[in-house]
Amino acid sequence: MKFWKYHALGNDYLVMDPADGIASLSVEKIRLICHRNFGVGSDGILFGPIPSTKAPFGLRIFNPDGSEAEKSGNGLRIFSRYLWDQKRVESDQEFAIETAGGLVRSTVFVGGRTVRVDMGKVSFQSELIPVVGPKREVLNERIKAGDREFEYCAATVGNPHCVISLPEISEELAKRYGPILETHGNFPRRTNVQFLQILDRKNIRIEIWERGAGYTLASGSSSSAAAAVAHRLGLVGDHVTVHMPGGMISIEIAADYSIRMTGGVTRVAEGHLHPELFETNY
Repeated sequence: MKFWKYHALGNDYLVMDPADGIASLSVEKIRLICHRNFGVGSDGILFGPIPSTKAPFGLRIFNPDGSEAEKSGNGLRIFSRYLWDQKRVESDQEFAIETAGGLVRSTVFVGGRTVRVDMGKVSFQSELIPVVGPKREVLNERIKAGDREFEYCAATVGNPHCVISLPEISEELAKRYGPILETHGNFPRRTNVQFLQILDRKNIRIEIWERGAGYTLASGSSSSAAAAVAHRLGLVGDHVTVHMPGGMISIEIAADYSIRMTGGVTRVAEGHLHPELFETNY
């Protein structure tokens, strides 16, 4: 099995192309490949391009626990860079990718290190995210997590997010309460979690607990959701820089809450998985 490894602000993915003879990936294989000690190590696998009736390229996104994600902003930027590296798209050429979370449009700029993705529209509607209870916009509601109660907003940009705004945030906070919130009963499909700090009208900071992956240095869909929530609450304008431990992403928010995300991608390595890897028991 051949792979290409990239990271987007420290959020690393392996691209595995079915054209290289990979028919499918089992949950067990995904977990092993992504394992930091027993495998190559990554925050997930981008399996594609696969056939699509709606776009030139289809993509499946797998978390390191073997579950499938509907959408990933960083994953989409990485996959777009991979397509550019393979000369399947050209610089400054907008193209479409179909994911389980909907269609996106992507552009790779000259040199490949900067990629823009139109992520689609953010919604705060409970039935779309989903969040349990009556149909409503999920804004400034209370939620209990362990020994604390938080005020949260929920959103979807093709995948679910729980955004908690606080005066101060930290890695420790995300690691302590993120796993509790990810699996909270309010979220029937689990959720990604962002702890949000407003820096000023143009800048926010987030710490991220990602569904199926855990603590994450950066996330494109988390940046999109957190910026949209901050804008919906009137705390920021429509152009926001999102600061994360891994780096910064630029978010533009349209009047209908369509999101345009721009950020960096770095090519790390390419190689082959040895068959011996899958003979290992741990």
